[in-house]
Amino acid sequence: MKKQTILPAKSINGGIELPGDKSISHRYGMLAGIAEGTSELRHFSAAADCHSTLACMRALGAEIKIEKDVVRVTGHGPRGLQAPRKALDAGNSGTTIRLLSGILAGQNFSTTISGDDSLQKRPMKRVVAPLRQMGAEIVARQEQFAPLEIHGARLRAISYEMPMASAQVKSAVLLAGLFAEGVTKVIEPARTRDHTELALEEFGAEIEHHGLTTTVRGLGIANGHGTITGRTLEVPGDLSSAVFFIAAASLFAESSLLIHNVGLNPTRTAILDFFLSMGADIKTPSLRTAHGEVVGDLAVKGAVLKGGIISGDTIPLLIDELPMLAALGPFTEQGIEFRDAAELRVKESDRIAALAENLRRMGATVEERPDGLRVEGRKAGKLHGAEIEPHGDHRIAMAFAIAGLAAEGKTVIRDADCAGVSFPTFYEELDRLVQG
Repeated sequence: MKKQTILPAKSINGGIELPGDKSISHRYGMLAGIAEGTSELRHFSAAADCHSTLACMRALGAEIKIEKDVVRVTGHGPRGLQAPRKALDAGNSGTTIRLLSGILAGQNFSTTISGDDSLQKRPMKRVVAPLRQMGAEIVARQEQFAPLEIHGARLRAISYEMPMASAQVKSAVLLAGLFAEGVTKVIEPARTRDHTELALEEFGAEIEHHGLTTTVRGLGIANGHGTITGRTLEVPGDLSSAVFFIAAASLFAESSLLIHNVGLNPTRTAILDFFLSMGADIKTPSLRTAHGEVVGDLAVKGAVLKGGIISGDTIPLLIDELPMLAALGPFTEQGIEFRDAAELRVKESDRIAALAENLRRMGATVEERPDGLRVEGRKAGKLHGAEIEPHGDHRIAMAFAIAGLAAEGKTVIRDADCAGVSFPTFYEELDRLVQG
């Protein structure tokens, strides 16, 4: 296991182009695999998770060619997938197994899909339940966990009122809706990211979105008509990856950082709103729209961060960014607190426990709760370097690498390679921008 040493920094300066957005890359890869014809997906994510999606689509019969960050996928239409020769491996990717389950539910063959040890501990019942309502037969270990045995079926359209906000569950049902007769409706309790809806529209599906209700019309596959078509699409830079660099630049008064071509989808930018509410200096010198997604540059300078509280409907909008915000807590005036985030306990790691453990190793004052954390601000004292245990979780590793830049002494990240799940070149890019 690789260890990464992080030394104190004085500022973050320069420009960076981030890897392609993970969420969008997953969705483009899956839809290209069931579309008619060839799609060219440019600036596709380098993340291991997204390449797990491509490996699964290849095993299902899509033709895939990868050249650097350009991926060409030739699909053979919604009925063109084939039964894989062995179980599909989603690796560490919850997005892969949950979204692909929606597609597999509508096939005329059976599939087993699983993943690594971490993925096999993460809850799948929330996806299995609505897909069963649509007519798929799914066998899950202990009714809750992967491996999932999915026996595809002729699906029926449903109206599904989600018990909890989850973009992955919404997406799984909408993707299954492509293979159902009639119109499938999903009603969310709170707004979540809408990359699936935008991608479906780009590929030619008939989809409508009104408030918290989204509908998709089935492709009429049972009657032998209806399809979606291959496209040439550019994936914007990953905002969730940008958050680590926004945090790093904000920590130092002399920082000046320009992040190019970041995806700024309004269902994702709650994190920027929260940074601004804390006093961060973030500007958007340019904005454009591409394939339904908003894209722009972010200019970040050093600032004095106040801290804040995150709870309720804001939690689903910031769920991936909470580790970085928690690790920023000791450097803010008032500290960081989040509530209603029990979902963090069933991510790639128990992120609440991992955050509390590693913050305490660095000398922070932390109160751990069943559904969140309270991290005291700078008045509780400076952090010191420590050996960090990320528990195989990419976001924990990267969050504490950033915290280490502003701590006294050196910080060592154990199992640092786990960052490659989402950002393989993270440490190299960070090292390039750090002024020591």
